[in-house]
Amino acid sequence: MKPTQLSIHPIVTIVEQAQAAFREILLQVTASTGLSQAAYRRYLSMQYHLTKDVQRHFLYAAAHGSLARRKPLRDFLYRFALEEEPHYLVAQDDLANLGETPLPCPLDVTLWQAYFLRESAERPFVRLGATCVLENLGAGAGGVGRDLLARAPYLNKLNTRFIEIHFHEVLPHGAQIYEALSGVDLTEEELAQACHGARVGAIFYLRLVHWVFELDPWQKLWSDAVAPAN
Repeated sequence: MKPTQLSIHPIVTIVEQAQAAFREILLQVTASTGLSQAAYRRYLSMQYHLTKDVQRHFLYAAAHGSLARRKPLRDFLYRFALEEEPHYLVAQDDLANLGETPLPCPLDVTLWQAYFLRESAERPFVRLGATCVLENLGAGAGGVGRDLLARAPYLNKLNTRFIEIHFHEVLPHGAQIYEALSGVDLTEEELAQACHGARVGAIFYLRLVHWVFELDPWQKLWSDAVAPAN
């Protein structure tokens, strides 16, 4: 099929829906418990496991044959992989400065890694659709996220480096992935794959947000199953 210039608007629409859902969860937490230290530990632990070895996803995607004649996107993915590679260490340092260590890997991170690592190699635009969601949720939280952090007295500059990076005010990764995809002549199939990836990524990530704030009682079964023995 000959590529045609297709708008990424359908992907953006899915991202906006995920942003709205994320914002509603944060508003619910703000109005009830606020950001407890236990929840913040779960957030950093989730991000630690989610970002560890994440460079493999983007390097696999960059190596796909469909990007052979799309050098700007391939170059972007290579640079992006190297930028994202050390982020798990930032989450680990934040936890250490909080006096904590990473919790065991949440179930939905395990599922995310298994699903998207394969898709990165075989259908890279599925992974790039999920990237659009992840890289735009922090910015979409806006003032609600900032307000939640401001009300947590245990937070300081030494234990909030990861979350500050992922507000994407200094590193605008959300805008960059949109720009990278907009610069590609997507086929209808590739756009459909990206939309699929955005939907799956939103579902996985919002389930993880529920895990962070303990909003889903069933997820405690996994936490109990993998908890270290006393």
